Amino acid sequence: MKLRVQLQCKNLHEYLRELSPELLDRLYNHPATCLAVYRELPSLAKNYVMRMLFVDQPLPQAAVALWVKKDSQKDHDECVSVLAGLRLWHSQQLQGGLQGYILNPVFKDNLRIALLGGGKAWADEGGSSLGPDRHARDIESLDKYAMERWEVILHFMVGSPSAAVSQDLAQLLVQAGLMKSEAGEAPYITSAGFQFLLLDTASQLWYFTLQYLKSAQSRGMDLVEILSFLFQLSFSTLGRDYSVEGMSESLLTFLQHLREFGLVFQRKRKSRRYYPTRPCPGTGDAGFIVVETNYRIYAYTNSELQIALVALFSEMLYRFPNLVVAHVTRESVQQAIANGITAQQVLFHLYVNPVTPVLPPTITDQIRLWELERDRLQFTEGVLYNQFLSQTDFEMLRDRAQGLGCLIWQDVAHRVMVVTNEGHSEVKRFWKRQRSHTKH
Repeated sequence: MKLRVQLQCKNLHEYLRELSPELLDRLYNHPATCLAVYRELPSLAKNYVMRMLFVDQPLPQAAVALWVKKDSQKDHDECVSVLAGLRLWHSQQLQGGLQGYILNPVFKDNLRIALLGGGKAWADEGGSSLGPDRHARDIESLDKYAMERWEVILHFMVGSPSAAVSQDLAQLLVQAGLMKSEAGEAPYITSAGFQFLLLDTASQLWYFTLQYLKSAQSRGMDLVEILSFLFQLSFSTLGRDYSVEGMSESLLTFLQHLREFGLVFQRKRKSRRYYPTRPCPGTGDAGFIVVETNYRIYAYTNSELQIALVALFSEMLYRFPNLVVAHVTRESVQQAIANGITAQQVLFHLYVNPVTPVLPPTITDQIRLWELERDRLQFTEGVLYNQFLSQTDFEMLRDRAQGLGCLIWQDVAHRVMVVTNEGHSEVKRFWKRQRSHTKH
């Protein structure tokens, strides 16, 4: 079974290509950024950059095209598109009118620094300015901390009463479309949020980071500053502590958010040092669900998160130390669908975690049918037109609405029709013009 992709999780280059040229050029002032961008390039594009890294003159485009065989022209075109889209090289006219390529000088200089050394230190290791840490953390404890912090967020998404997050984080989950909030009610998970929970931990963290970056500027934060810090973190040494000295207020705020996500460890909010962490693999059990033809689910797990996921679309019957028994009902499925979770997502969750590789067709068909019960009627907002004085007036206005593509429904016998809200103003203006012409 394939799950229809709904979450748009861009990779690093897709995200950067959406930034303005001014932001990109500012980003390339940081060697860590240049190295991170270079690291994610296609292998052929890396080769192009290396060939041009120590060349200060533009190279003819025709000469660059000869670096690949004719049967690899598609790969060459892709590299040209990537390098131009990221502003890593520019087109420049040569003497004689030919077009050439030259590396972005800011990117070129800072990539040289990143590869060959030199420049300012990217981060201040805590040991150099703060001395040894009496509460030093090893890699194992950092991994455990990162996973625990992230699971708090996941538990909050599935409505676990013991999970609490900051107001900023709850707002970000709503802005990202992973949860929905209505006046006076606690946020609850959406269809996109359910699919988000089915991703691996690294993909979840990257998607969540992208959503955070989208809202960074509206929070009054410097996008270039926090992106550069993220890239520096990616090159930091796991298990070593780093100092917060010299960080701006914006970066210190960002550091607290990263702390809540589990991407850095700080013993206290005001601690002068922090430890980078790494995305850990998910702790969910594989192959732990049994689905029977009597609509019963047996989930062999002691993971609170996995139990909460099953509870989103079923009724819990029994709870044992390493086993949960649940019942899939029409009401439980339709409640999940009312919250935005689709039948396809429910079946996908049952499909990727089964003990047996095949789900009973009676279950899969019935869950889809319960979803279709809610889809028999579609509601469309519109404006009702009635009480026409003549059939001619009705048909004239009906034809105009059809021509504009805004006619939703008509009843010729009773001279009634409905048009869309968007088309109402134009149909109304047309009717007024016709009436004024009739009067004259």
